[in-house]
Amino acid sequence: MPHPINNTILLVVLASALLVYFRPARAAGVLYPQFYDFSCPQASDIVKSVVSKAVAKDARMAASLLRLHFHDCFVKGCDGSILLDSSGNIASEKRSVPNRDSARGFEVIDEIKSAIEKACPQTVSCADILALAARDSTVLTGGPSWDVPLGRRDSFGASLSGSNQNIPAPNNTFQTILTKFKLKGLDIIDFVALSGSHTIGNARCTSFRQRLYNNTGNGQPDFALEQSYAAKLRANCPRSGGDQNLFFLDPGSPTKFDNGYYKNLIALKGLLSSDEILYTQNQQTMDLVKHYAENQEDFFEQFAKSMIKMGNVTPLTGNLGEIRRICRRVNN
Repeated sequence: MPHPINNTILLVVLASALLVYFRPARAAGVLYPQFYDFSCPQASDIVKSVVSKAVAKDARMAASLLRLHFHDCFVKGCDGSILLDSSGNIASEKRSVPNRDSARGFEVIDEIKSAIEKACPQTVSCADILALAARDSTVLTGGPSWDVPLGRRDSFGASLSGSNQNIPAPNNTFQTILTKFKLKGLDIIDFVALSGSHTIGNARCTSFRQRLYNNTGNGQPDFALEQSYAAKLRANCPRSGGDQNLFFLDPGSPTKFDNGYYKNLIALKGLLSSDEILYTQNQQTMDLVKHYAENQEDFFEQFAKSMIKMGNVTPLTGNLGEIRRICRRVNN
C-alpha cells in the first residue's frame, strides 16, 4: 500500500507542473498587471523613476509621453511601432503628418529601455514601456492612476500610411474622429474621456490656424471660438508663418491634469477644432463635457477605464512579435 506522505508529495509535484504548464497559455493572449512580477519585478519602478526625472526637467514631457501611447495604439494596435526609425523596408511612423515635428519623448523611452535591459535583458517590451510611461505621466501631473495590463510584444514593422490615416486629426469632422475611435473598439464615451488628456500639453499654431482665419470663408474667426481668446491666439499665430509656435491646450492649468479642459470647451475656449466639437456638435458628448466639467472624480474614473481599454487595442502577445533590445529598431 502506497505511503500517504509519498502520495502527498506526488500531488504537490503534479499541481506545480500543471501550474507551470498552463501559465504561459494564460499569458499568451491576455494582458494583466502582474505579467513581469517574476521575470522583471523592478520594471515599473524603473519606468516611474526615469519618467519622473524627465517630467521634472521638462513639464511638457508628460503630455508628450501620453501622446506617444495614443499614437502607437491607433496604428496597428499597441505594439511599439511608433518607436521604430526608418531602416531597410521600414518607413517610420515618425514621418507621418500627425507625428512629424510634434511627436517627442523618444529619448526618454530609450533611457527607460536601456535601464530595463540592464536589469532584465530582453524581457520587457517597448510597447509595455509606452503604456507604463503614459500612466506615470498622468499620475505625476495630478491625474488618476490605474493598474496597467501588461504582456504586449513589439511589432516587426511600422505603418506610415496607417499613421497618416488612423490617428484623429485636429481638423477632422466629429463623425470622422468618432469613426476612427470605433474602428479601434472605442466608443463615444471613450472619445470624450480620452480627449480630456488635452488638459496638459501644447499644440502648434499650424494645428488650429484654420479656426482663426478660414472656417467662415471670409477671414473671420470660427464662430465656436470665444472672440477675445481668438484675438490673443492671433497675436502669436499669424495667417502665415509661425507654424511651430506653441500654445497651451489648457491655458488655465497647462501642466496639471484636471478637468479644466472641459470647462474651457463650455467657455468656447477649446484650442483645437477636434476639442470644441465635443461641446458644439453632439448632444451626448455635450452632456458628458458638462458632467466632467462639474465632476472631476467621474472624469478621472472614466479616463482610467478608457486608457485601459485603449491599451488593449490588438496587442501582440504570446509568440507574436518580439521583445526589442532597442526600441528604435527590430532585433534583426
